[in-house]
Amino acid sequence: MGADTGAGAGGAAGGEGFAVGAGVGERGDGGDELLLKLREFEGRAATVGGVGRDPVNAPMIRHWCEAMGDAHPGYRGPDAVAPPTMLQAWTMGGLAGHAGRPGRSDTNDELFALLDGAGCTSVVATDCEQEYLRPLRLGDEITFDSMIESVSERKTTKLGTGYFITTRMDVRAGGELAGTHRFRILKYAPARRNPRGDEGSAGVSAAKGAGRTADTTGAASLADVATAVSTADLAAPVGPAETVGATGSAVPVAPAAPAAPAEPIGTGAAPPRPGSSRPRPVVNRDNAGFWEGVGHRRLLIQRCTGCGTLRFPWLPGCNTCGGPEWDTVEASGEGAVYSYVVMHHPSFPAFDPPYAVGLIELAEGVRMVSNVVGVPHDRVRVGMPVRLEFRQYDEELLLPVFRAGAGREGGGTAGDLASAPAPPGGVGVPSGGGS
Repeated sequence: MGADTGAGAGGAAGGEGFAVGAGVGERGDGGDELLLKLREFEGRAATVGGVGRDPVNAPMIRHWCEAMGDAHPGYRGPDAVAPPTMLQAWTMGGLAGHAGRPGRSDTNDELFALLDGAGCTSVVATDCEQEYLRPLRLGDEITFDSMIESVSERKTTKLGTGYFITTRMDVRAGGELAGTHRFRILKYAPARRNPRGDEGSAGVSAAKGAGRTADTTGAASLADVATAVSTADLAAPVGPAETVGATGSAVPVAPAAPAAPAEPIGTGAAPPRPGSSRPRPVVNRDNAGFWEGVGHRRLLIQRCTGCGTLRFPWLPGCNTCGGPEWDTVEASGEGAVYSYVVMHHPSFPAFDPPYAVGLIELAEGVRMVSNVVGVPHDRVRVGMPVRLEFRQYDEELLLPVFRAGAGREGGGTAGDLASAPAPPGGVGVPSGGGS
């Protein structure tokens, strides 16, 4: 996938040579006005004379080693040193954050505000690099300086379009340089995704991009660029067993799912709460096939073609034999509640608590998390038979849920289950049998 979409959304608009569909401040000649502003931050200090909240100490080292499973004897006892990878930990602000701490400037706030205003509202950490010059010992007082080291050119990834920001931090112990920590993030405008794989919707987005007229400043939203790239991916010629990954390389994928059956499983509808919208699933190249199946009202399970093991959730490789090749089988839709929890708090606008979230064991043997519907939340039971249905929550969002009362063992009706006594608590755990 190219890093520069240029005039990919369709032709030049009138004016100073700006291209329709170009990125924020991007001219048709390839210039990037936003990048020029971002590059002004390179070399600017973010923190000068920052002070670690605590000296290097044994309790923090012990907690770190326990979390990492590191039993090296050099990290214990009166002469202990800190694990080198703790370098950044001694500079962090904790739950209180960095507000009011000495030496902190407004550089990061100003940089992020500029990116947010350009539509790059999302962020993901990508990698870090550390260089160690001397060990940190118990009692060392930590100070640090940090700066914006570099801003990349505009890049387009599967997540969206934006800029990689690298921050360098020099960490000192007793005034002596102990190590350097480089931390890199991608600040980006998220690509618009359609989990149902509806090409018509993608076409509408492309049409909107093609019909847009550049404004007097020539600045379009980076989100529009991401939409154009996403649409171009859908239209790009790709072989029958390949798809284009984030790096532009071809990777094997499963064959496309066949057309939806004439009689889909379940047609239940759940009207959303007024003014609310359910969170959208995160779709990536590892799970895109699953959501394509959901769009056709089919629940697809991955199967390793090497050893035949079924797996869920979807993964790029087999946990049993390590094989990378796979195909899919369609779930029958029958299952049982393996465990569950009743959600009371916190209250999210798109949900109406209390409601039951179940860990459903499918007839095929794999398990998945979903809502249990068709029975009051306080009547859900471990072992309760359930059956798959698909609920349309709004025009775009279709999700698999499980209706109580009809599963692989026949079970009773929803009415029978609703009249059963309630369990003593709001959480179900596997107990070797049903209720």
